[in-house]
Amino acid sequence: MTAQDWETVVGLEVHVELSTASKLFCGCANEFGGEPNTNVCPVCLGLPGSLPVLNERAVEYALRVAEALHLEVPPVSVFARKNYFYPDMPKNYQTSQYDMPITVHGWLDVDGARIGITRAHLEEDTGKTLHVGGGGRIHDADHALVDYNRAGVPLLEIVSEPDIRSAEQAKRYVEELRATLLAIQVSDVKMEEGSLRIDANVSVRPAGSDGLGTRCEIKNLNSLRSLVKAIEHEARRQVTAIEFGDAIVQETRHWDEQRGRTVAGRSKEEAHDYRYFPEPDLVPVAPTPDMREHVRRTLPELPAARRRRLVEAWGIRDDDARVLVATPGLADYAEKAVAALAGGTPREVVNWVRQEVLAYLNETGLSPSVLAPEMLAELVGLVAAGTISRNQAKDVLDESLREERWPRDIVEARGLAQVSDAGELAAVVASVLDEHRGVVEEYRGGDDKARKKKRGFLMGELMKRLQGKGNPQVLNRLLDEQLG
Repeated sequence: MTAQDWETVVGLEVHVELSTASKLFCGCANEFGGEPNTNVCPVCLGLPGSLPVLNERAVEYALRVAEALHLEVPPVSVFARKNYFYPDMPKNYQTSQYDMPITVHGWLDVDGARIGITRAHLEEDTGKTLHVGGGGRIHDADHALVDYNRAGVPLLEIVSEPDIRSAEQAKRYVEELRATLLAIQVSDVKMEEGSLRIDANVSVRPAGSDGLGTRCEIKNLNSLRSLVKAIEHEARRQVTAIEFGDAIVQETRHWDEQRGRTVAGRSKEEAHDYRYFPEPDLVPVAPTPDMREHVRRTLPELPAARRRRLVEAWGIRDDDARVLVATPGLADYAEKAVAALAGGTPREVVNWVRQEVLAYLNETGLSPSVLAPEMLAELVGLVAAGTISRNQAKDVLDESLREERWPRDIVEARGLAQVSDAGELAAVVASVLDEHRGVVEEYRGGDDKARKKKRGFLMGELMKRLQGKGNPQVLNRLLDEQLG
């Protein structure tokens, strides 16, 4: 069988740290980058006699996700103890949700394909283990250190159906999910800081079949690049094993970035291995109608809807809208600039934002919120009115962004304003043609190559006479008219 005879089947478990001020069951600060083991207390350390209290804001954020991902919210959900022992879980169990999660049965549209979502349930995050020595790898380490600052941070685990059929589609699903979570302001979704982590369940099956193969779970993928490479490698590994007559073992695997391959971890646990039972120290969660209504009323426009609106209203490409919406604050900046336009079009604003403005933000690391969109609107108006050329406008915008000066002030201070008056320019064209009658005759009697050369000479003479301030579009039109 060839590679085309096999189909990849992927389901993703996306673990999202919620941006609450405090942890899920205690008042410790929920913040990244603190000194190790400083944001801890008896509750998140699991000390005897401590009791958890559920963070109401985390419940609200879960309800926001439910609205955004079309998830159902059962009348009651229950926390459970998921029993296992790892050093990063100080209680020897994780407080999670099992058979009665807070949300179930939703979906997310990705490029026209509907990806089902099985559930999104609340749980607490674990601590972070640092392996010391041996290049930081667990098998070669001299010893390990544990930072419990992250233990107890509110986590929402979003579990998709096995509806994804390629590594690229998995990437697009995560991109759309991440944009949605950012838009509804429940997480900063920074993969580089671990606030969004992905486990990928991968299996293969003969193309055209409906059954599911034995899956392997690739744990803790922390970049989209790793996600794509890990899924592609794991699918190839499984196909090769099956074609050689080997059975696929259900197991946890890890992505080795350096070697570009997945490596076996442990056999995959089943639910009964964790000995789930209801958490006795927490009451069931029953969101009130008022809470649900408040979430619906305050939910912002979602990325897919915003992209559609911008494409229809501004006549821009879907790719343009995707960049605007995916970059935090960029669509807001563009919409404010368009609202301030006195000349020019929304499409011209988008071109400037996608190119020069975005390049400036990437270079400086600034947010669009520090820029004045009205300044960009003024610049677009100056170009549309013929006051300055597009090339001149690049320099003006650069100075405007860096020095926070209005474009019109820069144009006046530097004497950049173009001459666009057709009557004034027509007189200059006539004068230059009169001075170079020989060139004009050669132009009119020459072949295409000669005409092009002579016309270029005459255009250069015009720009010299006007000291570069003649509007090129108007000059080109007038020159063609008078050359006949």
